[in-house]
Parts: sequence; structure tokens; C-alpha cells
Amino acid sequence: MKDLGTSKEFLKSKEVEKETVGEGVQRQIMGYDDKILLAKVEFEKGGVGPMHEHHHSQVTYVVSGKFELTIGDETKMMEGGDSFYIPPHKMHGAICKEKGILIDVFSPIREDFF
Repeated sequence: MKDLGTSKEFLKSKEVEKETVGEGVQRQIMGYDDKILLAKVEFEKGGVGPMHEHHHSQVTYVVSGKFELTIGDETKMMEGGDSFYIPPHKMHGAICKEKGILIDVFSPIREDFF
């Protein structure tokens, strides 16, 4: 694994570049070191996080909006104030039903985001 260093200690959302990662989906990497990464993901209504899996543990906080979230064989509607945990290698994905923001935390760091 290549050394990606660490992020700055203070990050202002206005100053962090947004990356388009799908139609109606933008991501900002808001802090990381070699063990953990936090990303802010903004979804427009209808935006999709396609079904996928990865070796990282993931915890996500729903800041706002409504999301149809699938983890494994289970699907639930999640909204602002909710959170969810995704174990390593578990298939998961989301469909945004009402414009919103997710805060994703990954351990270890998502090398594929760089």
C-alpha cells in the first residue's frame, strides 16, 4: 500500500474539492490518515450509489435527505439523523429519494479514493 500521508488538521468544506462520483453524486474527502477516512457525499434526488463491496469497515451518518439503503439482502429507508454500519465485504448500495448528505467513515483508509 502506498503511503498517502495525512490530511490537513483543519479542513473547510468550501476549500475542499468536490469529485463527481456518479450522476447526481459528489464526494469530498474531509480528513484521513493511514487508518481512517471521512468523506462527505452529497446526493441529488435520484442519485445512486451502486451495489458494491470492499474490504473496509464503514459507518455512515445520514445528515439529511432520504435514502433507500440496501445492505446484503435487507433494504430500509434511512433519513436525516439515522446511521448504519457496513461490515467488510458486504454488498451494499443506496438510492437517494430526497436530496441529502451522507458522512462516510472508513477503516482502513480507502486507497481507491486517491
